[in-house]
Amino acid sequence: MSQIIALTNQKGGVGKSTSAVNLAASLASLDRRVLLVDLDPQGHASMGSGIDKYELEKSVLDVLLGDASASDTIVRARHLPVKFDVLPGNGDLTAAEVELLDIDQRQSRLSLALNTVAGDYDAVLIDCPPSLNMLTVNALTAANGVLIPLQCEFYALEGLSALLDTVEQIKQSVNSELAISGILRTMYDKRTSLTREVDKQLRDFFGDALLKTTIPRNVKVAEAPSHGLPVTQYARFSRGSQAYRVLAKEMIRRLSL
Repeated sequence: MSQIIALTNQKGGVGKSTSAVNLAASLASLDRRVLLVDLDPQGHASMGSGIDKYELEKSVLDVLLGDASASDTIVRARHLPVKFDVLPGNGDLTAAEVELLDIDQRQSRLSLALNTVAGDYDAVLIDCPPSLNMLTVNALTAANGVLIPLQCEFYALEGLSALLDTVEQIKQSVNSELAISGILRTMYDKRTSLTREVDKQLRDFFGDALLKTTIPRNVKVAEAPSHGLPVTQYARFSRGSQAYRVLAKEMIRRLSL
């Protein structure tokens, strides 16, 4: 059975899209069939997979609006030795909030679309926008798991309660299978006292939901998207690349992928 995982955090700049791309590439390198869904209007997951968001003939918005099927819109991540598929997105998604208002089952449009293709994959990763809007609701309705990238900083937990409340509301109303798959600490530097303090808060609050893997601050991770590559291909032996490979193995064990 395919695992559909939404990567979400309404706070931007926490490494959400970077983690989506690198987890997809790392899972694919371990022989898992992976689909990456770019539901963020910034289109960073598409660009980080070597896909030009400005030249898309069709995007995930067309799929949500019923103007195209998922199977006809999915493309292969480009220029990569590891193979995974992408349902690409771009700035057109900024119109989704308005355009979905008058559509039946507007919170379930992504779920309905993925039902037709999810069986072809071991894992479907959804890169959500950095806000709790209708796109995020669609992702949580379609998913059976939520992966929350979180930076160990002073405001790390601010706003997280709103996300957890939304997850619980979706679970109670339309998607009883939804669960927290893990909390991923990104841009991690254990040498700082602030990181250690936030780390303790996360352990106390989340317990076993806190993933063992951490993603370190690493310049190669930051550079890779500008080359349209995951860091696992751009700098294979960097600390960031190694961390995402470890993350993939942890998620495989955790989710029985």
